Amino acid sequence: MFERVSVPTPFQVGPVNAYLAGRTVVDPGPDSEDALSALESGLAARDLTIADVEQVLVTHAHPDHFGLAKRLREHGATVLASPEAAGIMRDFEGRLEYEQSYFTALFEAHGMAPETTQTVTQLPEAFVEFAPSTAVDREIDGGDTVTIDGGTVAVRDLVGHSEHELAIEWGSESTAGTAGDDEFAAIVGDHVLPDTTPNPFLQPPTREAGSTSVPEYDGLAAVDDARSQPLIAFNESLRDLRAVGHDRMLPGHGDQIDDPASRIDEILAAHEERSADVLEILDDPATAVDVMQSLFPDLAVIDYFPGMSEAMGHLDVLSERGEIVREEREGTLVFRTA
Repeated sequence: MFERVSVPTPFQVGPVNAYLAGRTVVDPGPDSEDALSALESGLAARDLTIADVEQVLVTHAHPDHFGLAKRLREHGATVLASPEAAGIMRDFEGRLEYEQSYFTALFEAHGMAPETTQTVTQLPEAFVEFAPSTAVDREIDGGDTVTIDGGTVAVRDLVGHSEHELAIEWGSESTAGTAGDDEFAAIVGDHVLPDTTPNPFLQPPTREAGSTSVPEYDGLAAVDDARSQPLIAFNESLRDLRAVGHDRMLPGHGDQIDDPASRIDEILAAHEERSADVLEILDDPATAVDVMQSLFPDLAVIDYFPGMSEAMGHLDVLSERGEIVREEREGTLVFRTA
């Protein structure tokens, strides 16, 4: 039903996959001239122009996926996204300011030096130019349907990689395992990738509309407790998605996934292996920063945010299992085996 167009990005992740069906685009890519040119070429191969696009579906509100949505909307397209993604897309710069305020407090609570924290939280400012804020015309949730190219696709909620990611499905569970047009397939954004293990990024607490300030927290533990635990949610979401039984998945990066169940099993196994590595690190008490640096000893500062997301995600998993405990020592949060 959908055809892939590889769209270049200026980011380390490399090209992003946009998907076209009729006059619908899913995840158009970042706002850059190179990305626009690639998308226009993909449309031209189908005798379409940017002005012919009627709707844009966004799986999640990361700059490499939604940045061109504003330009397409200015040419008449309707933009669809989840409520949480819509809130981010409407004020992407304000969202970044809010994240910077919260993650400054969070990373320092977990042992990061203030000067390093400042560098890490300022790095995403480079993303703003590739993701101009845009209005969202229709908010969609799991269970909703969308008409595309004369047919209907279903929306499924995904949790963990970003705030309220969406999958777009066609076919049905009753046709899973069949061949040809009856296959049960889905566009899954960055929730399942063919060659890399997706990183469930740290997410700030839900903020009030229009607010860029972080609430006052009573102590370091309260700062940490205010956030969600994306890796725990991501693992559960992966298990749920595996049980659905898709025949094929179209990811946000890389080639299509022809054996989704096996690929999800590989990702879950990689998460379990990493959690075991973190538990071993905690033979001696350590901060989240210590854990990150033990896992990735040569990590550049530019990658500290995904590195902290990885380390803290596995600390969350081990804490939930009761295998480790968190303590406050000399103004820093420290973890040790239970």
